[in-house]
Amino acid sequence: MEKACIFNIQKFSLHDGPGIRTVVFFKGCPLRCFWCSNPESQNGKPEQMWDNQKKAYTTVGEYKSIEEIIAEVMQDEPFYEESGGGVTLSGGEVLYQADFATELLRQLKEKGIHTASETTAFARREVFERYIEQVDMLFLDVKHYDEEKHKAGVGTSLRPVLDNLALALKKDLELIVRVPVIPMFNDQLEDAAGFARLFNQMGIQKVELLPFHQFGEQKYTYLDRDYALKDIPQLHTEDLDEYKAVIEEFGIECRVQ
Repeated sequence: MEKACIFNIQKFSLHDGPGIRTVVFFKGCPLRCFWCSNPESQNGKPEQMWDNQKKAYTTVGEYKSIEEIIAEVMQDEPFYEESGGGVTLSGGEVLYQADFATELLRQLKEKGIHTASETTAFARREVFERYIEQVDMLFLDVKHYDEEKHKAGVGTSLRPVLDNLALALKKDLELIVRVPVIPMFNDQLEDAAGFARLFNQMGIQKVELLPFHQFGEQKYTYLDRDYALKDIPQLHTEDLDEYKAVIEEFGIECRVQ
């Protein structure tokens, strides 16, 4: 736990929680979503990736200590205070390096920093529970409602995700449940109904939809990997109007991010 592999620290983010935020991106993820927009985040160790601006290979991922990360994110403390912002941990999957991330959050909270996290919630229950005790706001992605289709699309079971989601619903934190809407995976209206039935069963009253985008397409070339959704048109807010309407028919508040 002395150091964690981090592949980016992004400052002045406005889309990963309230106010102005710094987002710490942890490297490593147990899922293998075929649409992943950050394929360089999947491997838990530093790796080589082509940099098209430098016309050379560069190393993605660097081992950093908690002290080094805190020193960097606290440079922007005045902006957090002015805007009601803070620090968000993301990935990859931050729970891949859960012990380090939990301690980092604990120390940030000791300094009065608002903490948020983006996660797939794929982790053992006890690991997840320890982690969210240090989180003020949680963005939790649910990628499918069907166990077998979830396994086929991301390579892991859906069960731990739903178990941890049920646990998060009982905690005193701000929880935002998100659904990435992906072509050839969960983008049909029957999928919208499937999600809505699941969320009704769990007592979830509000969800966000994340339309599929192609921001990460070029990265697969830079990593010399094949990309399953190459040249597939990305989705826009208006493309999800009917999908959103189906979910709303079940009495669930729904917005497109």
